[in-house]
Amino acid sequence: MTIQWYPGHMYKAQKEIKEALPKVDLVIEVVDARIPYSSTNPMVAELLSNSEHPKPVIRVLNKSDLADPEVTELWCKMFDSQHGTKSLPISSKQPEQVKKISRLCHKIFPDYLDKDKPVKAMIMGIPNVGKSTIINILSGRTIAKVGNEPAVTKRQQRIDLDNGIILFDTPGFLWPKIENTNSSYRLAITGAIKDTVLEYDDIAYYAAEYFLEYYPERLKKNFQLEDSQIKSGLSDITQLLEVIGRKRGCLQAGGRIDLDRICKILINEFRNFTMGAISLELPEMVEKELVEVEARLLAKEEKEANRKKKKKKRRR
Repeated sequence: MTIQWYPGHMYKAQKEIKEALPKVDLVIEVVDARIPYSSTNPMVAELLSNSEHPKPVIRVLNKSDLADPEVTELWCKMFDSQHGTKSLPISSKQPEQVKKISRLCHKIFPDYLDKDKPVKAMIMGIPNVGKSTIINILSGRTIAKVGNEPAVTKRQQRIDLDNGIILFDTPGFLWPKIENTNSSYRLAITGAIKDTVLEYDDIAYYAAEYFLEYYPERLKKNFQLEDSQIKSGLSDITQLLEVIGRKRGCLQAGGRIDLDRICKILINEFRNFTMGAISLELPEMVEKELVEVEARLLAKEEKEANRKKKKKKRRR
């Protein structure tokens, strides 16, 4: 699945972040705990690595209440092993958990309070990870606009938290091209990408296959499936979705299954937490995918180099 969704304000946001980065002390990146890798913007890492003065990073795994706690723990260990990075799993539904962000900022710069010097923190995150809700909790007032649709925040703003921390809020933006196709699907399943640019059937098939492999009991319980139906679904996803469709009464004229409708039900019930706490990626899974992506990009580069070489020969 190829996703092309890069609104103009996102290009502007990237430019503004690059200009403001030298003026801040640290970066707070909010990610979705269900997809910690896929919701981590590679442009953030690139901007930080290109900075003359690298900034410490607090990686906030929001929506941890929706993610598999054992998987979240694995991701936190991985992030904490990275130089200059601290992980913090939270749920924005629990204000006390959100306030841990402020305490961690002061912990990283313990002498700032004594010097009456505010910690300047840039907070960023891709669309729909809950960044605006977190800002409103930290500030104790409604400052950032909150919405279920991605790309709500469209301009950068400065927020004084009155506790020795100044936040620089940035618009959520995706990167122009997502090389890892699996990440595209995961972003789509969690709602980080507007549904208007998606095909529900496409992402539902991906989600169903994943749930069958990693959370078969959740799928079985949620849709009241038999063991035999779960087993047959491993070899035929369409058959599984048709079974679910019949159980949910998703029928068209002539008794045909309305696949589009059941695909939407599957995705929405994941998003609404009906299926329970589920993580869509594991560190070891992502490591394998990155190897495959690197090999594919290398093959693409070689193919392009050979094409140019042949074209050059024809000109002689």
